[in-house]
Amino acid sequence: MPVLRLGTYILKDKECERCVSEAILNMGYTLIDTAQMYGNEKYVGNAIKHHERKDLFITTKSYFLSASYKRAKSDIEKSLNNLQTDYIDLLLIHEPYSRSLEMYKAMIEGANEGKIRAIGISNFNKNQYLDFIKSCGIIPVVNQVECHAFYRQEALQKLLTENRTHMQAWSPWHVQKIIFLITRF
Repeated sequence: MPVLRLGTYILKDKECERCVSEAILNMGYTLIDTAQMYGNEKYVGNAIKHHERKDLFITTKSYFLSASYKRAKSDIEKSLNNLQTDYIDLLLIHEPYSRSLEMYKAMIEGANEGKIRAIGISNFNKNQYLDFIKSCGIIPVVNQVECHAFYRQEALQKLLTENRTHMQAWSPWHVQKIIFLITRF
């Protein structure tokens, strides 16, 4: 998994497609991070279809509308169609939901079918993570959480490492850039 990724949270429509294409072509990004909740998977798909798929790492996330086994199964197919790809490199549960374990079961099946290469979670704190791994069956590869110089989450990182889950930071440079700009004026 590449270290540097392009998050597409605020990108919409054709702007999303243009930015993703330029990031891949002109800046060397190979990890593109999207989510069903962002409403831009289709535009990410339009951008990545013009590049060698094997050279890209695509992450997406299932959210509360997928919070059941049946919906999660259906939404995996929807993401594959929107992204115009045969597989998703990393699929995450966007945040803890009461039915996260059902969603995760569908994700495990998707991985067993070759539709997903790795599965994980996002925005799970220490207690939520511990509760989840007691029953999930397969330990999540990633927990994508807010983490940056001003919010290091060392205890969570230690716990994740002990349980063979990687911590992946969302928006670490964006937050630091804003703080830097605010402190300069």
